[in-house]
Amino acid sequence: MALIDLQNINKQYDVKVILKNVNFTLTQGQRIAVIGQNGQGKSTLFKIIMKQVEPDLGEISIDKSIKIEMLDQQPKFKAGIKVREAIEEQLTELKTAKIEYEQITNQLMSDYENSELLKRQSELATFIEFHNAWDLDNMIERVLEEFQLKQYEHKDVNLLSGGEQRRVCLAGLILKKPDVLLLDEPTNHLDVYMVEFLESLLLKNNFTLLFISHDRYFIDNIATCVVEVEDGNLKKFNGGYSSYLEQKAQLLENIQKEHENLLRLVKREAHWMQRGVTARRKRNERRKSEYFELKKKAKSNPSIIRKMSLELQREQKAFNSQEKQQNKRKMLYELDKISKSLGDKLLIKDFSSRILQKDTIAIVGPNGSGKSTLLKIFMEKLKVDSGKFKKGDFNIGYFDQQREMLDDSKNLMETFCPNGGDRVVLDDGRNMHVFGYLKNFLFPREYLDKKIGVLSGGEKNRVALALLFTKKVDCLILDEPTNDLDIPTINILEEYLQNFQGALIFVSHDRYFVDKIAKKLFVFKGQGLVEESFQPYTEYLEIEKELRELDAFETQTSKQNSKNSSLEQKNKAQNKLSYKDQREYDSLPKEIEELEEKIEKINNCLSNPSCYEEKGIVAVSKELEEAENIYEEKVERFLELEELVETFNSK
Repeated sequence: MALIDLQNINKQYDVKVILKNVNFTLTQGQRIAVIGQNGQGKSTLFKIIMKQVEPDLGEISIDKSIKIEMLDQQPKFKAGIKVREAIEEQLTELKTAKIEYEQITNQLMSDYENSELLKRQSELATFIEFHNAWDLDNMIERVLEEFQLKQYEHKDVNLLSGGEQRRVCLAGLILKKPDVLLLDEPTNHLDVYMVEFLESLLLKNNFTLLFISHDRYFIDNIATCVVEVEDGNLKKFNGGYSSYLEQKAQLLENIQKEHENLLRLVKREAHWMQRGVTARRKRNERRKSEYFELKKKAKSNPSIIRKMSLELQREQKAFNSQEKQQNKRKMLYELDKISKSLGDKLLIKDFSSRILQKDTIAIVGPNGSGKSTLLKIFMEKLKVDSGKFKKGDFNIGYFDQQREMLDDSKNLMETFCPNGGDRVVLDDGRNMHVFGYLKNFLFPREYLDKKIGVLSGGEKNRVALALLFTKKVDCLILDEPTNDLDIPTINILEEYLQNFQGALIFVSHDRYFVDKIAKKLFVFKGQGLVEESFQPYTEYLEIEKELRELDAFETQTSKQNSKNSSLEQKNKAQNKLSYKDQREYDSLPKEIEELEEKIEKINNCLSNPSCYEEKGIVAVSKELEEAENIYEEKVERFLELEELVETFNSK
């Protein structure tokens, strides 16, 4: 059943056609990613659904029983309201429902045959279950922690930065879980750990979702389909971002030669994505197989958990201690045990590294850990507190989120040709007409006379990046270059960076961008620790996550062993399993074996495009995750029962 149905929608601003006879449908459980170049109509589509904008023509049909809510780019809050209050204020309906449910439950203890009370209790239980609100207070605590808002919970929300305010609004929305949630660039201002948490909540709680994003891994992990807005039309592609690339490449092959440039970009992107995903899958299959095998045995021998942790750490060290070949590349920076604190917070402690010509380095880690501080040290805007920092004689090109290189009073022609004329010389020596060059950054000819000050944030970013590549520099330093860019522009940026002949140092939370561009990582771990790694970023994050899970599993196993020991003392008189436990113990081996076969089949499907394309890569991945979770629960239960059997046999 359609929750939202738009038919033959038309929208035009002055002479610019935004949407032209478009049809759009959203059904329950769908998670639709809306992509496309900035200014093509993505936000207009959202505003029409939210009834903030009226279409010129067309029919809008929205189920009257549903609630639709949207995360704005610039949320607004009441004056004086605290962070925790701002979140809890969005959850009033859920809290009221829980109170009423508890009151009815108490009434039914003395009036247990009251049909009206039973019906209302059932309605409330369904409502609370749908919103995952049985343990609301703990969920609020967890969201505050995961979104790094706990330290601000009693602070006026209006005094926070724009990014922090968006996290407050997002926290309330995902806890509230409206029937349909609209998100406009939800991963902006989130670090990779926050994005991972957001992904897990959206998938676990089966949100119905419509979202705009340039985060291609987020789209691939979350979306059940992709809708592209282009030239006033909507095109639908099943599956996530990787499926979109494959379908788009096939579609573009059938279109005329004028699209050759876009086809080249998409094909290159699709090839990289397939190669990257396949490589990661092959690398991880063996490790995951060993991981599950060791985890299965861990109950009987807790030391195996530590063995697995050491193996994962050894795998990271194998990357991190790769022998750096001595060559004749020019050394740009030398860092010898540098340390830096801001206020009472230690950001960098005893970090050493060398940066050479043609190095491509991503600086990654949680928000507030010191990444931008290291960039400022490289720019010589900050001095180190201790250690040796040496910078060679070379030119730097710098891109910052404030776009300081731009003058709002100048138009594009004046910006790119300050000395007159109409041509620009690029960093690789090519001489181009300014329009021919800016066309590569998706600017039409009529933009040449536009003042920088009237451009949108995304358009200013495109100008700043285009200007950067006209400078003759040996090293590019970029601070969150993909923020406010659409996917087509990010593709162009990636192509320029891959062809750049100098060194590249950048801060980014965009996992896809980091995987594609970086050859080395500086990972900020917190408390001053900065680690150098040569792994692909997503693989680094996967191993880091597995290490955290093993630590938690070890703690849980230790507690369980203590609990079992206590139970053993209490139940010395017992000499056999209960009938129910014995039947479960007898049936579990077969169930575990069947699950192992199922997991193997799903993994085979994930390595076979014809299989996962038929079902959808997101659906197959979710099926694998569910099977693995059930498998772990069954193994854990079997080990518990086996331990009891061994205890009884030893008496």
